[in-house]
Amino acid sequence: MYDIAVIGAGINGCSVAYEFAGAGKKVIIFDENSIAGGGSGAAGAFISPKFSKAGDLKDLLHDAFVYSMEFYEKNFPQLLIKAPLLHIAQDEESSEILKVYKSNTDFKLQSPSTELLNSLNTEAKIKEKIYMTGGVVDASAVCHAMAKSARFIHEKVDDLVYDECMWIINETYSAKHVVLATGAYKSVIKEPYIKLRGVWGHRIDVKTTTQNLNSIHQFVSISPSKDGALAIGATHNVHYHPQTATTPYDLEEGRAELLEKALRTLKLENVEILKDYTGLRSGSFDYLPIAGKLVISKETLAQKDINFKVKNPNYDDYSYYPNLTMINGSGGYGFVLAPYLAKMLKEYVLNDKKIDERVQPARFFARWAKKL
Repeated sequence: MYDIAVIGAGINGCSVAYEFAGAGKKVIIFDENSIAGGGSGAAGAFISPKFSKAGDLKDLLHDAFVYSMEFYEKNFPQLLIKAPLLHIAQDEESSEILKVYKSNTDFKLQSPSTELLNSLNTEAKIKEKIYMTGGVVDASAVCHAMAKSARFIHEKVDDLVYDECMWIINETYSAKHVVLATGAYKSVIKEPYIKLRGVWGHRIDVKTTTQNLNSIHQFVSISPSKDGALAIGATHNVHYHPQTATTPYDLEEGRAELLEKALRTLKLENVEILKDYTGLRSGSFDYLPIAGKLVISKETLAQKDINFKVKNPNYDDYSYYPNLTMINGSGGYGFVLAPYLAKMLKEYVLNDKKIDERVQPARFFARWAKKL
């Protein structure tokens, strides 16, 4: 019997495993592939806030960015590259957004050096910029390090049954609580109101004689150099999905696109592609991440005393799966949001601390039920 069973071994699942194992709980993780074998392993794993004028996602990512930078520096300093973060506007609209952001932020902003500006291509030099401290983590290594204190089972979970106050997994394993962290792939618990956007990610590691000391973001993200190599990555294809595609993803076309976009920002010389990483990332349709308990739609809809048409629904009125939570939908900000959301889940499960309603799965049920 395990205290916590985590289904999915990407950055979300591994962060959850780390939090609960750190609290002294017995944890087991399942994945049909490997740890960080999907979208998380293909991520650039950049630690950055969201540069926008306002909104719930901006506020949430502000707090998550501050938390995750401290989290990685404290717990995995050997896997974090703390580097200057240069964010460059793509066009006039994003220039205006950066101007507003700069006037309202409490982050300490700096001025790019002449040397850094000289390394940029002409178009990038004249665009609006933000320059501040950010970071990059080793995506695969940090996931493995987080999962180290849990038992990993290389197995797809097809069967999940709640019986006598415990979850039975694939008729073999048992746990008091289950956390679903399956990303954009199909979940073993199927609820019609939970819909996720699958976004294909592609990252290339390249060798180049150009030395880059910064984390640079414009059309794609470019990591600082390490041992003569750097990473170029993007969550850039919303149409390709490995489970529905009729043809394989075109690696060469993806590489060409990443390099073309990177070269629009930074002068890269003598480029040699070392390795490709690809995988599916998950995003929600309101762009906010998901963390919290899962509504049982059939049971909740059958309750005659609930008015589903109200503007501000009371989530406490709904029926929920016992001892089951979800963490998902982080999009391109997985390595920023995961430690922050995992801490939320741990505090809810162990201390009954309420989770921010902005990220609870119940918000999707409320919208879905209102339309029925």
